[in-house]
Amino acid sequence: MDTALRQLPAPRPELYVFSRLDLITAGLYAAVAAFFATASGLLGPLLLQLSPNPAVASYAVNLVFYGGIGLLALAAARRVAGRDLRVLATRPWFTLLMVPLAVVAAMILTAVLAVLAGPPQTSANQAGLQALMQQVPAWLMVPLLVVVGPFVEEYVFRHLLIGKLSRKLNIWACCALSVVLFAAIHIVGQETLTLPVLMPYLAMGAVLVFVYVWTGQNVMFSYFVHASKNLLAVIFIYAIPPEILDKLQ
Repeated sequence: MDTALRQLPAPRPELYVFSRLDLITAGLYAAVAAFFATASGLLGPLLLQLSPNPAVASYAVNLVFYGGIGLLALAAARRVAGRDLRVLATRPWFTLLMVPLAVVAAMILTAVLAVLAGPPQTSANQAGLQALMQQVPAWLMVPLLVVVGPFVEEYVFRHLLIGKLSRKLNIWACCALSVVLFAAIHIVGQETLTLPVLMPYLAMGAVLVFVYVWTGQNVMFSYFVHASKNLLAVIFIYAIPPEILDKLQ
């Protein structure tokens, strides 16, 4: 595997300079995320206006948010994404083997953290997604949680916070910032920041940072890992009846 990694082409410097579109996309993402964290209660009346079913309205808001940011992120990172896909296409077996191994590694790391800090707690974010998936069919949730959401988060937390920011700051500081912000963004404003709640997100963030740096800052590889982890979670939730899932929490 070390040989395969040494064969990866060095990052092209011109692809790692912050563009105006990067700043617009990241700023919009941060602004909307901050609004959800601090003033999400204001959305209640608006959601009821959109649909009498709160789940449908919540799905629509998330789809518009991630869909819009996703289009901007794709436009901003299209050259990097294209290059990274071409690199992975030259090593199909490496990609097919390492993506599931990285997902398993995230699960193992979560288990290790559970031993150190106690059993992980279901976050409000996770509970909300589970409740949403009980009312919204899988064919609507998969594009949001498996396709668009992971790409947006890999663009922001790996490509921008490590790939581009590390040209100005120490890369290890950028990696630590990526892990912490990735975990915090999923629960901030919803509950107290405790290790048992943060644990699954810290583990997943650490694995995603590792595979991103390990593969020569290949954002599409970390995206495939992230998407695979989300797909596994979606399959798990839809495959288990709600009454059993409630007992497992």
